Amino acid sequence: MPDQENIAPISYHNLEQGGKRAYQAIHQEHANEQNPGIVFLAGHGSDMEGSKAIALEEMANRQKIPFLRFDYFGHGRSDGRFLDGNLSRWLADCTAMLDALTKGPQILVGSSLGGWLMVLTALQRKSRVAGMVGIAAAPDFTKTLIWDELTPTQQDQMKKDGQIALPNPYADEDVIYPYHLIEDGQMHLLLDDEIDLDIPVILHQGMQDSEVPWQTAIQLAEKLTSTDVQVILDKQAGHRYSEASQIDALLISIMGMHRKITSELSGER
Repeated sequence: MPDQENIAPISYHNLEQGGKRAYQAIHQEHANEQNPGIVFLAGHGSDMEGSKAIALEEMANRQKIPFLRFDYFGHGRSDGRFLDGNLSRWLADCTAMLDALTKGPQILVGSSLGGWLMVLTALQRKSRVAGMVGIAAAPDFTKTLIWDELTPTQQDQMKKDGQIALPNPYADEDVIYPYHLIEDGQMHLLLDDEIDLDIPVILHQGMQDSEVPWQTAIQLAEKLTSTDVQVILDKQAGHRYSEASQIDALLISIMGMHRKITSELSGER
C-alpha cells in the first residue's frame, strides 16, 4: 500500500463555530461543474484511514477526480471527545466540509453511520449532491438498532446513567453509547417518511451483516423518491464490506456513477 502522506497530506479545517477537523483532499483544482468530486463519509467510531477510504482515494488519484475524506468531531485526528458527538454535530461537520473544501457537484459515499449522514447531507445540500453510494448504510440506527433493541429495564437504566455499554463485535471492550446520542438521533430519523431526493443512488449491503440488517437497504431504497436506485446485495459480505472483491465492486459502482453523472452534466451544457 502506498504512503498515504504522499497522496494527500493531512490538513486541518478550522470551523467558524470553533474546533478543527482533520481532512485529506486531492485534485480539488480539477473540480468544475462537469467533473463531480467524491466525498467519503466514514462509519461510527471509524476514521478517514479505513481501507475503503484509502482504496477510493487511490482510484480518484489515478483518475484525477477531486476527492475528500475527513474525520468527524471526536473521530480520528479531529478534535472533540467521541462520546460528546451526535448526529447534529456530525451532520454539521459534513455540510461545513462540503461547503468549505469542495466545488461543484459531489458524489457522497457513506459507510454505516456515514450512510445516514450521506442522506441527511444530501437533503440539506440538494444543489451540490449529484449522487450517493451507500455501504451498509445505517439510517435511524440510534433508534432501530440501539434503543428499540434494549429491554425496558435497560432503557430506564440508560436514561438514569446517561449511557449504556453494549458488546463490541470487533473488540473485547464494550461500546459505550450515550443517551444524548439517542435523543439527538430522534431529530434525524429518515425511514418513517418519504425521502425527497431525485438523484442516482447505489446501496451496497452484505447479507451477513450482523450490525445493519440487509432489509435496511431495501427500506431506504423504497423511501427514496428517486427512481434511479439500485440495491446490491452480497450474500457473503459482513458489515465491514472490506474484502478485496467487495472493495472492487464498490469502486466499479462509484466510477460508473461518476461517468454517468459526468455525461449528464456535459450534455446539459
